[in-house]
Amino acid sequence: MMVSKPALRGKRPKVLVLRAPGTNCDMETALAFKRVGGEPELVSIADFKAAKVRLMEFSVVAIPGGFSYGDDVGAGKILANQVKLYMKEIRNFVRLGRPVIGICNGFQALVKAGLLPFSAAGEQTASFTANDSGRFESRWVHLRLNTQSMCLWTQGLPEMIELPVAHGEGKLVLKSPRHLEELKKNKSIALQYVSDDGKLLGYPHNPNGSVFNIAGLTNPEGNCLGLMPHPERFTVRHHHPNWTRQTFMKEGVGLEMFRNAVKYCQS
Repeated sequence: MMVSKPALRGKRPKVLVLRAPGTNCDMETALAFKRVGGEPELVSIADFKAAKVRLMEFSVVAIPGGFSYGDDVGAGKILANQVKLYMKEIRNFVRLGRPVIGICNGFQALVKAGLLPFSAAGEQTASFTANDSGRFESRWVHLRLNTQSMCLWTQGLPEMIELPVAHGEGKLVLKSPRHLEELKKNKSIALQYVSDDGKLLGYPHNPNGSVFNIAGLTNPEGNCLGLMPHPERFTVRHHHPNWTRQTFMKEGVGLEMFRNAVKYCQS
């Protein structure tokens, strides 16, 4: 997998942080990239319509969390429809191996646009629906990373990590049981919700009821990641509610995900 060099500018890869009305985690996401050596640029979806920016000028694309367009017709659905207008360019961006991440609402948009789970035909094989709890879930969760995954974003991280979630429609559902088997076969399940001892259990450990406790998906090549938890909300040790007792922690584990993408582009 190679990043084409025209997208790189010196040693600071350009990062497109996509915004839409209702996006509210863009500043945190941009700051995370900046802290690890990226050159983030906040770009509105309207800028694409006006042809003010070109996707291939960037090394990384990030679609942050929030409630784009108020999630009025379903979480991330309107943004997904807009992303579809540029599907050829985005698929080419991914095919070239450049990193893409969708966080929470961004993950919902990637799924509803048909970019994740990966499908050669480009069909949408998954979606999101309301949490089984029937309420908004905003708290910290335990996650287990798939060490067999090719995901570049999670390379070198501990097998068990903690990140915060904040969503009302985070339940991932698949078109059929066959698609779950394909995800397992392709090692596309990047993260799963688990208990503090690593077991696949139901609520509250699985905050939304996602099938097979899926918290994040990647494409088979590993450069495109979508996840419901928020790594940009755990970039410094003081973000963790128990930071005073975790004196071994030098920085938030979420920051390493952004660092992985920047290092990849620089290599």
